Amino acid sequence: MNERIRVAIVFGGQSTEHEVSRVSAQSVAENLDKSKYEAVMVGITREGRWLPYNGPVEKLGTGEWEAIALPGADKARGLPEKNLPEMDGAEDGGLPTREIDPAREILVSVVEEKGAGKKIDVVFPVLHGLNGEDGTIQGLLELAGIPYVGSGVLGSALGMDKYYAKIIFEKEGLPQGKYLMFTRRQFDVDLDSILTQVEDVLGYPCFVKPCNSGSSVGVGKACDREGLIFAMHDAFKYDKRVLAEEFIDGREIECSVLGNDDPVASTVGEIIPCNEFYDYDAKYSANSTSQIIIPAQLPENTVQRIREYAVRAFKALDCAGLARVDFFVHKKTGAVYINELNTMPGFTSISMYPKLWEASGISYSELLDRLIELALERHGEKMGF
Repeated sequence: MNERIRVAIVFGGQSTEHEVSRVSAQSVAENLDKSKYEAVMVGITREGRWLPYNGPVEKLGTGEWEAIALPGADKARGLPEKNLPEMDGAEDGGLPTREIDPAREILVSVVEEKGAGKKIDVVFPVLHGLNGEDGTIQGLLELAGIPYVGSGVLGSALGMDKYYAKIIFEKEGLPQGKYLMFTRRQFDVDLDSILTQVEDVLGYPCFVKPCNSGSSVGVGKACDREGLIFAMHDAFKYDKRVLAEEFIDGREIECSVLGNDDPVASTVGEIIPCNEFYDYDAKYSANSTSQIIIPAQLPENTVQRIREYAVRAFKALDCAGLARVDFFVHKKTGAVYINELNTMPGFTSISMYPKLWEASGISYSELLDRLIELALERHGEKMGF
């Protein structure tokens, strides 16, 4: 019998989407076919510490995993339990340095069984947002020579940065709403100019969001000048650049993409948010009454256009493996506008990405199979196999 494929599921991270990542990782771990895969859990704390975890999978979503992982990790390294390494002075009177958890060692060595000849076959970085979905961990895995699920460094970085994604969508000829980008320095020194530009180009209402963020964190709707200032001030808490976007009176439509060089699009689904727009609470709150309609009730030609645009966007950003592409369909005209692309969409039990594929005939477990196959295929091509 062939040995099972060892899949390192990396979760948590230092982004504002830490909690979502934990819940996504729990769903992935619970749905991996245990006859094919051996799951190895690696958590990243909010402080950036990498910890191997072999406790109950159900403790991931609640956050209890960390209290279980820390004592064992500290004891193994000769550290006081539940305490981070202390600052030690460098030799010869140099600056003090702090021991940094060696991420590559964690992935390649610490989670291996010493002497057993086992290794990580593929990494599933179930990380959302900064320091996970933006090309950083992808670069680490490239340097370590380890196959991984999802887009590479370029595709991940472009998908995370909404401003540069919009520039490429524009070059690709994909229809989208009007937008403006501003830096924190502009906000600090030339606020009047920003307000004038937004009012002249976009008008009210408009939306403001960080260029690099996800799960609608830091997104605000501005209906007047006072609201615009407040929304920008809030968005700048999460990034040094923010986008101001035209309000489109549209239905919120999403489409999943799967593949490498020849990606395919799923059916499309509609989000009916319980709040004014699909903000963080509307997405993840236990009390949310947001609705998901799959398939979306749209004309067939509109559905095909959305699926075509999703694949074009995927290719234009040099994505691989998976992505969820978000659109607006104007309520009156039926015009389709691309909004953004997510290279590591949510994998929770209520997430749209797996639900869309389930409606398209691919179960959650089969979807995980396909993603792991695509990761190994892509790595093999790079290595010249």
